[in-house]
Amino acid sequence: MSSIKKIRVRFAPSPTDRLHLGGVRTALFNYLFAKHNGGDFILRIEDTDQSRFVAEAETYINECLAWCGLQPDESPEKGGNFGPYRQSERKESYRKYAEKLVEDGFAYYAFDTPEELDRLRTETPNFKYSSENRLSLKNSLTLPKTEVQKRIAENHPHTIRMKVPVDKNIVFNDLIRGEISFNSKLLDDKVLLKADGMPTYHLAVVVDDHAMDISHVFRGEEWLSSAPIHVLLWKYLGWEDKMPEWAHLPLILKPDGNGKLSKRDGDRLGFPVYAMNWKDPKSGELTTGFRELGFLPEAFVNMLALLGWNDGTDQEIFTLEELIKAFSLDKIGKSGAKFDYEKAKWFNHIWINTIDHNELAEKTKIILNEHAHSLTDFSDGYFSAVLEEIKERLNFLEDFWSQASFFFQQPKNYDLSPISKKWDDDKTIFFENIQTRFEEAGEWKRDNIEKFYKDKIIESGMKMGALMLPLRIMLVGGKFGPDVFKIAELLGKHEVVKRISYALKLLNEEN
Repeated sequence: MSSIKKIRVRFAPSPTDRLHLGGVRTALFNYLFAKHNGGDFILRIEDTDQSRFVAEAETYINECLAWCGLQPDESPEKGGNFGPYRQSERKESYRKYAEKLVEDGFAYYAFDTPEELDRLRTETPNFKYSSENRLSLKNSLTLPKTEVQKRIAENHPHTIRMKVPVDKNIVFNDLIRGEISFNSKLLDDKVLLKADGMPTYHLAVVVDDHAMDISHVFRGEEWLSSAPIHVLLWKYLGWEDKMPEWAHLPLILKPDGNGKLSKRDGDRLGFPVYAMNWKDPKSGELTTGFRELGFLPEAFVNMLALLGWNDGTDQEIFTLEELIKAFSLDKIGKSGAKFDYEKAKWFNHIWINTIDHNELAEKTKIILNEHAHSLTDFSDGYFSAVLEEIKERLNFLEDFWSQASFFFQQPKNYDLSPISKKWDDDKTIFFENIQTRFEEAGEWKRDNIEKFYKDKIIESGMKMGALMLPLRIMLVGGKFGPDVFKIAELLGKHEVVKRISYALKLLNEEN
């Protein structure tokens, strides 16, 4: 049990690629736990793998967290008392700890070349550098001390590897899974310091967590197999009494079958697996994210929180503040959580109809501007009234245009097929007459329009159903949209008459 009183957690992504759903959820659970307990949420950039470093990735990570409302208390941008917050800027601190481990007998210098190791991997199935073979390889455990000193003095390329104990059970407690035990026979002698002087994840994460007083480590269960290495390092460095508590989160699984959700699954099933759009700086390939698809951040965060966590009630809609208040580790499941895209869309639909109407209006005006380019012809009151009518039909913000375009421009295409085959002269006469009657109508309100129109149908002797659908198609271009009489009210009588006239012309041309 950690002796640190202050709750301090960190989200420590690698700036090498896009931020997967699982990564954002890890950040979210860190954030919720910290804020629930009055602690600090730290963003640390783990950029020790310079071969895979992508300059744009750190900006992407910051934007994702900002969009989700997960503002770090300390970060490379914000600073803090435990910086630097990029591992590449802490390079000098790692070597001294690696050298100390060698000095204390818990690590050793390894001089095997990459080519020699590649040959061993080819010759030996499932080769791993470990207690089983390290005494037959080229390292400071097998070479004379003078030879080791000479090689180091001459800057001979080498790594520092951890000396894993022989046949020892390594036991630690996981806050989600309980007591976990690994036998050291399963572990290889991990590289701690690479030939270029940069630390590997294993050394850096322990050194940095200690330096930053991290109290709890939340990470995906794929890191569970690395935990015994880290537990040993905390012990070997003499920091066992300050070791953080561990919590390995369940995986987010693909909707069908088993296994971790991947980009390939998203491509195959037609949904994103990343928070935001990502343009690969090398290939130029654009990968769509939830934000650009039209998800609200409130819905995205709500959906993520319920992938592996449940407060024990039937409540499904949570604000971030409600999540902070309700969050507890004992409600995180051990089993993986299947991702359900239809459920994700449901969350977004609910949140579109939950957030403040004015806030939604600002977001959807952006969509309208992208299509109609200008709002100068439409008042805020008109836009707000349109939004009120169609928001119940939106799963995504991007749906706004497909559901509401006819309110802002006459339809460019008319699907007349549902009515054209049964069209006759009586219907033409009816609509020619209704145009004139509409022009002469008094107060143009929804209820008045409905009564007036239905009274005229009764007078005509035709069936109600035969003349309701044609009016809808004439106004919106197809069999969709909200209440047709509310549509007519908002469009205004002159626009309604104009559209009826245009549709009649099309129908007469077809017939």
